[in-house]
Amino acid sequence: MKTSTSGGWSGRMEQWIIRRQGSAARELRVHRRVLYILPTRHGMLFALILVLMLLGSINYSNSMAFLLTFLLAGLGSNAMWHTHRNVVDVRVTRIPATPVFAGERAQFRYVIHNPSHVIRRNLFLDRKGAQTQRCYVSAQGHSTVNLEIQTTRRGELKPGPLLLYSSYPLGLFRTWSWLVFDEAVLVYPKPIAPTTVLAQAGDASGQRTQSVLDGDEFSGLRGYHPGDAPTRLDWKASARTGALYTKQFVRELGQTVWFDWQALPIQDAELRLSMLCYQIVEAHAQGLRYGLRLPSEEIPPHNTPAHYHRCLTTLARFPGGLHHAV
Repeated sequence: MKTSTSGGWSGRMEQWIIRRQGSAARELRVHRRVLYILPTRHGMLFALILVLMLLGSINYSNSMAFLLTFLLAGLGSNAMWHTHRNVVDVRVTRIPATPVFAGERAQFRYVIHNPSHVIRRNLFLDRKGAQTQRCYVSAQGHSTVNLEIQTTRRGELKPGPLLLYSSYPLGLFRTWSWLVFDEAVLVYPKPIAPTTVLAQAGDASGQRTQSVLDGDEFSGLRGYHPGDAPTRLDWKASARTGALYTKQFVRELGQTVWFDWQALPIQDAELRLSMLCYQIVEAHAQGLRYGLRLPSEEIPPHNTPAHYHRCLTTLARFPGGLHHAV
């Protein structure tokens, strides 16, 4: 069963249900008021067969046929109750998503808690843009489910409603509930290696800066990035390991690195952000102090993890690509 928020009667009904239920910040309980159940195609076929069996029993006045018909009807009614019980009262807790770079797969993790003594079998979590995941939750236990969504551009990705459903035990009925969380994952720009030195030769305070991309002193190897010059590849290391590595050279000119929006020799805003992102990642990996200058904001130099994420978050939230949904 796939999520659907498109047009048509089904899509309008889903939107009405989602608005009616509202959203939660961290945890949702699947109580009876937000749980729905309908027969599946197999269930409707089963009901049709029962009607035909009942008509045949009446026509031939066959007591054994009546017994079989009512026995199967009772079995179907009991299956409906078990299907509903398999989902009702479970609690779903979301785990905050970790930021990713554009082009990577965002990870959305959820913990399904089962407060009852009944084992919950064949529970499915589904979301548009992600592969459906099945889980099993033991009595008074919990299970963690991970949904992955491919990212394409920077900003805040809002994944949309989550669908929890089950057809256990016989597949005659499907019960489901829409779960809406106030969640989003921050998507950083995709790092793209620039072709020129982007750090300025000095700053307003008179400090000199250090180039991360160019220089004469060998500083180590890193994984190959598309766009790296062939002359910088370490072919000996590649021959030993089977992977491509790029030599890094640093020109020691000082202690502070500034990455400036105005210093980039290109006009495309998204490409500028990607190049700045690449510079920040490289500088942080080398343990350098670095600052960031944008048209509307300046972040003083530092080299802590908090500073690293602040700079990347600023790039991700730069005007022009903020909110988007799957």
